[in-house]
Amino acid sequence: MDNQGFITLLPGRAAATPNAIYATFDEKPITFAELHRMSDSIALGLRSLGVEHGDRVALMLRNSPESVATLFGIAKSGAVWVPVNVQQRGEGLKYILEHSDPRIIVANADLLPTISQCGADLAHITLVPEVGDGLSLTQIATAGGAFNETLPAPDDLFAINYTSGTTGRPKGVCVTHRMLRFASEGAMLASSAQDGDVFFVWEPLYHIGGAQLVPIPLLRDVRLAMVQRFSATRFWDQVRECGATQIHYLGGILQILLKQPESESDRNHQVRIAWGGGCPREIWRDFEERFGVTLHECYGMTESSSITTFNDTGVVGAVGRAVPWLSFQIMNEQGDTLEPGDRGEIVVHARQHGAVFSGYFRNADATVKALRSDGFHTGDLGTTDADGNLYYLGRLTDSVRVRGENVSAFEVEHVAGMHPAVEDCALIGVQADIGEQEIKLFIKARSGERIDFPAFSEWLAQHLAPYQNPRYLALVDDFERTPSQRIMKHRLPATLDGAWDRMAGYHKRAMPESAS
Repeated sequence: MDNQGFITLLPGRAAATPNAIYATFDEKPITFAELHRMSDSIALGLRSLGVEHGDRVALMLRNSPESVATLFGIAKSGAVWVPVNVQQRGEGLKYILEHSDPRIIVANADLLPTISQCGADLAHITLVPEVGDGLSLTQIATAGGAFNETLPAPDDLFAINYTSGTTGRPKGVCVTHRMLRFASEGAMLASSAQDGDVFFVWEPLYHIGGAQLVPIPLLRDVRLAMVQRFSATRFWDQVRECGATQIHYLGGILQILLKQPESESDRNHQVRIAWGGGCPREIWRDFEERFGVTLHECYGMTESSSITTFNDTGVVGAVGRAVPWLSFQIMNEQGDTLEPGDRGEIVVHARQHGAVFSGYFRNADATVKALRSDGFHTGDLGTTDADGNLYYLGRLTDSVRVRGENVSAFEVEHVAGMHPAVEDCALIGVQADIGEQEIKLFIKARSGERIDFPAFSEWLAQHLAPYQNPRYLALVDDFERTPSQRIMKHRLPATLDGAWDRMAGYHKRAMPESAS
């Protein structure tokens, strides 16, 4: 693959097919010419505000036509995009803004108070609302003018993507223009993209799952169909309305969709492929049969251009084989490569220049820990089969030590999530009376369902090893999530008040715990 980045492709596409549709947003079309014109105007606007090549521009924006154009405008200008989750606030937001030190923050107007109140020093930062009477993103995007500067090189820095921070401080992954192009190429492989396809985009652009789709219409004759956010109840109606042929999933999205009430229109759509990461093998065939789609599971991290492996052969439970520009090994703590069937850390290698990141922004210790002489150490647990298929087994750090046994949260959560009364769940380790840790499982019940703790615990005992069976159970109304719908476990309380105790057979109070 001749990877020259992505931003240099937009001017040519806008000139060749100006009225072709790049994307729709809530059914409103955005043409290539319009995208080119708006992003030129934004690039010029950034210059007028003092943004130079390499300066950081933080975006705290919900999905919109302007937010898409702003990504292209930042890319043209050679500035560095800092995506910020619109749900961030307080200390977490303060950390990202102080660590990335942007020259400008562009945000939805209703989020400006959140930014101002987070505690960050904003004295040297220009705040630009998306809309407003004075200086605003909308005004900048419609000012007009041609941006005639030389466009950035493929290895120039494009973005600093802060990791979700589900268990600690987020790290800023340095993503180049070349890496985002690799990510888009990987998405096309994982989804078996063809000319004429329509990609349904529910993901926020401030997550790599959404950002990796942005360049795709420049690489193939496909169209994006964008909506503001994921909605379980409206999902298939939105898919039908836009004529989507590909849908992307992350985290527990498939489980959430599968637990919606069945409908005669479940197969009334044009979707050919559902692709993504996080499908338990137990629901794989059920999802395919109910909704009439083929699942393509994949695996990757932002640090290695988003997608490392993809499964287009239908091997249930596998995340597939490596994309052409990457390879991987399963290694033990001593650095030995393991045989098929053995569990170890997934270590990724670049087969083409620039496919793996060069480091974390202003975090030398984390960079040295991840990037070693033998490859990029992902911190993920995996194994392979005799055919070279990778199987993802969870985070090495997302485990609990119970009576001398390492318990993978990934495995327990997937089993518990199979229970018909459970919509979602999350496991953490809590202090044990004797020994290492005990398991506390948080449960969100399906609408209209009631969790009978003793019966549920007995059901778990039939499906899990004794050391895997949670001692403590607790109900939550909802979970706080990252943009990729992963549960933020560090926000879950490790206290035992209100939890049902399998050893005692009771809980002190029946009210659900707060998950935040």
